[in-house]
Amino acid sequence: MRALQELRTGTGPQPVAARRAVRTTLAACTGFYGFLYGAGQPVSATYALFAAVSLAGLSRIPGTGRQRAAVMVRLLPVACLLVTAGTFLAVRTWSAVLGTAVIGFCVAFAAAAGPRPAGAAAGLQLLYILPSFPPYAPHTLDERLTGTVAGLVLLILAEAWVLPDTRVPTYAERAADAVAEAARCAAALEQPPHALAAAAADRARAAAESLRPSRVPEAERPAGPGVRERALAHTGLAARTLLSRLRDLPAPAAGRPPVQAGLDLLGAVRASAAGTATLLRGGGPPAGGSAELRGLRARTAGTLAALPDARRRQAALLEVADAALVLRAAADLAVEGRAAARDIDPPDRFWYAWLSPLRLWWHRLAVHTGPRSVYFQNAVRMALALAVTRTVAGVESLPHGFWAMLAVLSLTRTTAVQTRGTVRTALIGTFLGAVAAGSVLAAASGTSIVYELMLPPLMLAAFCVGPVRGVGWAQALFTLVVAIAFAQLSPVTWRLAEIRFLDVLVGSAIGMVCGVLAWPRGAHDELGRAVAGLLRAAADDVEVTTAAVAPQGLPELPEPVPPVARRVRITLTMAESAYAQYQSETQRPAGPGRDWHAAVMTGHHVLWGAERVLESRGGTPIAGPAADELRTYAARVAAGLRRAAARADVPRAAGPKSPSGPSGPSGPWEPLGQGGPEGGTRDRTSGAPGRTAPLDAGPAYFAATAWLDSLTADLELIESRHPSVEGRIPG
Repeated sequence: MRALQELRTGTGPQPVAARRAVRTTLAACTGFYGFLYGAGQPVSATYALFAAVSLAGLSRIPGTGRQRAAVMVRLLPVACLLVTAGTFLAVRTWSAVLGTAVIGFCVAFAAAAGPRPAGAAAGLQLLYILPSFPPYAPHTLDERLTGTVAGLVLLILAEAWVLPDTRVPTYAERAADAVAEAARCAAALEQPPHALAAAAADRARAAAESLRPSRVPEAERPAGPGVRERALAHTGLAARTLLSRLRDLPAPAAGRPPVQAGLDLLGAVRASAAGTATLLRGGGPPAGGSAELRGLRARTAGTLAALPDARRRQAALLEVADAALVLRAAADLAVEGRAAARDIDPPDRFWYAWLSPLRLWWHRLAVHTGPRSVYFQNAVRMALALAVTRTVAGVESLPHGFWAMLAVLSLTRTTAVQTRGTVRTALIGTFLGAVAAGSVLAAASGTSIVYELMLPPLMLAAFCVGPVRGVGWAQALFTLVVAIAFAQLSPVTWRLAEIRFLDVLVGSAIGMVCGVLAWPRGAHDELGRAVAGLLRAAADDVEVTTAAVAPQGLPELPEPVPPVARRVRITLTMAESAYAQYQSETQRPAGPGRDWHAAVMTGHHVLWGAERVLESRGGTPIAGPAADELRTYAARVAAGLRRAAARADVPRAAGPKSPSGPSGPSGPWEPLGQGGPEGGTRDRTSGAPGRTAPLDAGPAYFAATAWLDSLTADLELIESRHPSVEGRIPG
């Protein structure tokens, strides 16, 4: 049923591949035939053909045709620079190899900037590789650049105007729908019984799930380093948090009417959320901003409720208001950019709002500069494979050696298992394609008209069938395409097909060896290390934050709050990037696996919750029985986070394990909530093991216990094993 709907709407993989194939073929063949037969310039014809093929066939830039065209416009100067560099570095083999290593690393490492640079990386690599091979002909640079620019301009026009793709909702529109659902939830909570019905709670949960990265098309994910992209990602996270807080808001105690101040606060949240949804849909900033909500939140926080149940609801309402304020500030930044930064409060949540674009780019790349980043690992692996292949091609005078490097680009994967499986299928396809190409070349006997007529339909079939049927079909058909194209550039024999297979074999072998030598397990091990580091940093943050609000009886901790929070942010960035790559890899064993996404979300909950707890203390620390219970609870949460980190850390957890999990100084892992320190049960209404909330507990106590409750739920989810998408082999 879903496949039929995709065919009708044109959004399935087959219609999308067909439209892209038409655009690519139109641009590539127009440039190739125009320069070769119209202008008599075979050099320009070659570069026009491969410029279009590189960024449309080899690259995987996400998005609609017009979105890809916008990316290609920005990449046009980069493409010309790479062609120029390759032309001059081809003077010696050692200079070409050095350029391949440096440029190969830089282009591959640019994937840290988001899915669009990552998708264009392979095509940009090819634009350097093609001119870096003999002959060394700097006098033809003008022809090479002319062909490159013409091929890319034709491709940009085709992507923008030929067979336009169906428009998909943007991330801002998805966020606006989720925020509008939050406004409806707030309106329902203003009315008796002041709790969400099951249907409303399900809608809120579905709205929050719609903003998960796995539910959003890759082109629409806000993954760039700029202010607006970061703020839009922050908006999605804040919308999910607001929906969760509204869904879990406790109802007033039975027989007691809700406090009017709480209802007023919910009304302000509803108005703020409705205005934020309008803003995200492009309706302009609503009048009033968040001043009313901020004022009501301050007055509510300054008035302590009389009974523990009322204080608990008051603390939950303050969390709802905090989430709504953060959501509005993030949406303002996402829509208006740095101009909205002057009104942000508190500023530390949006540290990126005041930094220049250059500083933001530097921050993104600097975080991933090191062997623990999957982007760094991928860049090193690719640069090594390309440099070795260029060395072999230069030293051994491999005919058409750039085909070997093209095989490295198209067949090397992030894990050795994936590369081996891909290479096996690709070699079979290349062999069959070489046999077919050799037969065509032998039968045509140099008749040019045969090649001229065959190239467009073959290219259309290659780019239409290959993305849908897999790498074997792609390599077979592309072998035919390059053979027919080169047969028009110079006289060839059937031996050209043999050379093509030899080059692909050499490139595949080098790619497999480099894949085994450089981080062969891809993101699998790195994700475990990154999540372990995140959970350990989160445990430190829990202890430091608790020490700040309940200092009595706690030992002096070595670090203040800001450095610990910064460490959580850095480790969270590493874990998110590793998780993003992990989702794209074929994992073994398939089936039930650890819920890595829950571990990543725990990092966000630690950061945001710690900020709310510190803001709620009001300068007065928690003391007495409330402080004792909070310290006990926080110590158990921190211990649970460290035990979960021990299980996630692949190298450290590789040794023998007991059936109950990893053991440490505190014994085997015991899920929080299934037993207190003395074997009692935890009362989720108070957050403390086996006790009710103290009568003199203040807002900071309830904010802290609500935070620790959410972390307890996260830990239970992390430690549970159940079927999840992270462990399945993508179909």
